[in-house]
Amino acid sequence: MSMMKEFKEFAVKGNVMDLAVGVIIGGAFGKIVDSVVGDLIMPLVSKIFGGLDFSNYYVGLAGQAAGLTLAEAKKTGAVFAYGSFITVALNFTVLAFIIFMMVKQMNRLKSEAPAAPPPATPEDVVLLREIRDSLKR
Repeated sequence: MSMMKEFKEFAVKGNVMDLAVGVIIGGAFGKIVDSVVGDLIMPLVSKIFGGLDFSNYYVGLAGQAAGLTLAEAKKTGAVFAYGSFITVALNFTVLAFIIFMMVKQMNRLKSEAPAAPPPATPEDVVLLREIRDSLKR
């Protein structure tokens, strides 16, 4: 079997295509979560904690002057940007929670499928049971 034919068989399998669609949707979903965290959650956290802006929290490793923004500090040398890490960790937490809730909901929907009613007992079995019951009496 040629390598191209083998690759074609692999690439057109259903689960590979499903994975590709999942990766693409996951990338777009990641951008949505970034926006939710950066534009909605972090401003609320900042408001609650008295105006904190985590995105500019860093420790200058190249002797940067205090009070520079993170972008300015990065231009002058290396920085330990722990504020960015806090934001990314919050992104991950929100994304993981949303995915957990989606999987939980899907599992609930799968398990709630109504059970099929038991099939009706054949008439000959019903008659045999009646005969059995009458003989017992």
